[in-house]
Amino acid sequence: MSRPASPTYRTRNWPAYNEALKRRGSLTIWFDPEMSWDAAPTGRRGRQQTYSDAAIQTCLSMKVLFGMALRQTTGFVESLLQLVGLDWTVPD
Repeated sequence: MSRPASPTYRTRNWPAYNEALKRRGSLTIWFDPEMSWDAAPTGRRGRQQTYSDAAIQTCLSMKVLFGMALRQTTGFVESLLQLVGLDWTVPD
């Protein structure tokens, strides 16, 4: 049995094709300055948490999304926060 011939695609609108390729590589990440990056006090005995659950989830999501090790993720998030102009510390 022979295989069916695959369809041939021809690009006719090169400017739109080039723009689509550029958009495919675009990366946009938003940090809300109103987000509570530091943990709220719990009122219980013992050491208090330093970072909020949202901060830890943000870092771990970027770790999984980009397939990085934890130290690479720390550096990546630090550089993103510097670019945005936020003086938050990063969970390590």
